[in-house]
Amino acid sequence: MKKTLLVVCILLGALSLNLQAQTLTEKNNSPEDPDNLAKEYFSQIMGIAASATTNTKLYQFVYDWIGTPYRLGGKTKKGIDCSKFAYELYEKVFNTSIGNNSRNIYTQVDPINKNELKPGDLVFFKIRSRSITHVGVYLGDRKFAHASTSRGVMISNLDEAYWKRYYFNGGRMSLKAQNENASEEEDVLHLN
Repeated sequence: MKKTLLVVCILLGALSLNLQAQTLTEKNNSPEDPDNLAKEYFSQIMGIAASATTNTKLYQFVYDWIGTPYRLGGKTKKGIDCSKFAYELYEKVFNTSIGNNSRNIYTQVDPINKNELKPGDLVFFKIRSRSITHVGVYLGDRKFAHASTSRGVMISNLDEAYWKRYYFNGGRMSLKAQNENASEEEDVLHLN
């Protein structure tokens, strides 16, 4: 009887130690960094690999606007169009002013190939037109955020047949355009 009790105690002790070790391992593996938690969250809800979610401010902005209805010329959460969405995103996330329509914005970017896109780059489309009619912001993993005329602010995939058909080019804000915006802001500050 004493031997059985001793064996049971040893087994319970070993089991207890094993559970404590597992708990410590789980605590050490859990990301306590808020940025890592945010990256994981946005990765899951937006369908983008966690490794691609490098700018949590970008993903937070997009998340906050998803579902906002489309309104031509709109620039609030009551309604917004594609170029104003890109404009607001660049203002709030990158502290950069860009043009007010998709064609104007395209004149401020350095064109880049689709396979060179990085989160924050712009994607341009010619939908049933010879000129640029739509703009979105690339998020990574072939996904981009934009204000769709049919469903408002949403995330779409560049590999969907519709977007593949009308895709024109990608663009990255050129340093020249960013410097011009910065010098314009400095001029305004000096005037005040």
